[in-house]
Amino acid sequence: MKLSEFKFELPEGHLAMHPTENRDESRMMVLHKDSKKIEHRLFKDIVEYFDDGDILVANDTKVFPARLYGKKEKTGANIEVFLLRELNKELHFWDVLVDPARKIRVGNKLYFGDGDLVAEVIDNTTSRGRTIRFLYDGPDEEFYKTIDALGETPLPKYIKREAEPADRDRFQTIYAKHTGAVAAPTAGLHFTKQVLKRLEIKGVDMAHITLHIGLGTFRNVDVEDLTKHKMDSENFRVPQETVAAVNRALDNKKRVCAVGTTSMRSLESSVSAAGRLKEKEGWTDKFIFPPYEFKICNALLTNFHMPESTLLMMAAAFGDYEFVMEAYQEAIKEKYRFFSYGDAMLII
Repeated sequence: MKLSEFKFELPEGHLAMHPTENRDESRMMVLHKDSKKIEHRLFKDIVEYFDDGDILVANDTKVFPARLYGKKEKTGANIEVFLLRELNKELHFWDVLVDPARKIRVGNKLYFGDGDLVAEVIDNTTSRGRTIRFLYDGPDEEFYKTIDALGETPLPKYIKREAEPADRDRFQTIYAKHTGAVAAPTAGLHFTKQVLKRLEIKGVDMAHITLHIGLGTFRNVDVEDLTKHKMDSENFRVPQETVAAVNRALDNKKRVCAVGTTSMRSLESSVSAAGRLKEKEGWTDKFIFPPYEFKICNALLTNFHMPESTLLMMAAAFGDYEFVMEAYQEAIKEKYRFFSYGDAMLII
C-alpha cells in the first residue's frame, strides 16, 4: 500500500488537548469486523465485549519526565533536552534530542535546575541528536530522583500547552510499572480500577508485556512506498506468565485483545513456528501495515491516530483498510477526540 492511501483531513479542534475528567468516560467506537457494524459507546462499556477466559494484553511501561530545560555554560542560552534512552547506566550516558540544536556542540556543558545536574555533550548523533554524559557521582537512586524532580511530562508537541501537574498522573496508565518510555501507551489510559475489577469479576484476565516507547513510534513516514519505511527499534519483553495466559486463551478459542499498538507489535514480534506466543526479550522494529496476517490477537483496543501514521496503518491492517478509513470519517462527523488524550476504538 501507499502512504497517500492513509491521508485524510482532520479538522481543527479534533485533537484532544486534555484528557476527559474521568478516564473511563472517554467515548469508544466499536468496530465489528465481520458484520461491518459500528457502535458508539463509552469506554466503561468495554466489559460487555469480553467473557470468562478472554484476555487483555497491556503494555506496563512507565513514562518518565523526559523533557528537561537547562542552560548552556558561559552564554546562559536556554536549551531543551529530551531524554530518549539511557545508553550506559554506570557512566550516565544518554541518547537525547536538543533544541535549538545549532547551539549545542561536543564539549559543551549544560546546567539544569540550580546546578543540581550538569551534563557534558560527548557526541553528535543526528541533526538534533546528541549523546550526553551526566556528571553525577551520587547513588543511582538520587540521580533518578533528581531527573524526576527537574523533568517535565513529555506531552506530544501537538498539545499546544505547558505540561501541568495533573499530566504526571493522567499521561500514565494506572498499571504502569517498568520505567523507560518517553510516551504513554495511550490505549491503556482509559482503564480505571473499577473497570479492571468488573473485568476480573467476569473472569477476564489482564496480562502484561513491556515495550518502552520511543519517539520513533510517532516519526513521520516520508516514503510513498510503505515497504521502504524503517521503524525505529524499541526495547520490549514478553514474560513467561503472559505467554502461558495467552496460549491458554488461544487453545480455548477465547478472545485475545491487544491493548494498544505497542502491545500488538510486541506480541507479533514473539510468535513461535507453531503460531503460538513465545517468551522473548530484545528489540523490535516490526512495521505492520495492510495486508498483514495477525497470528495472536483477534481484538485490538486503540486510540484514534493521526493521518499517515504507522499507528493508523496497523489499525487498518487489523480492522480492514476500507472499514477503518470509513470509521475514521464517521469519527470526524461524530466529533470523536483524536490522539494521545483522545477517545478509544475497539476492533473485534
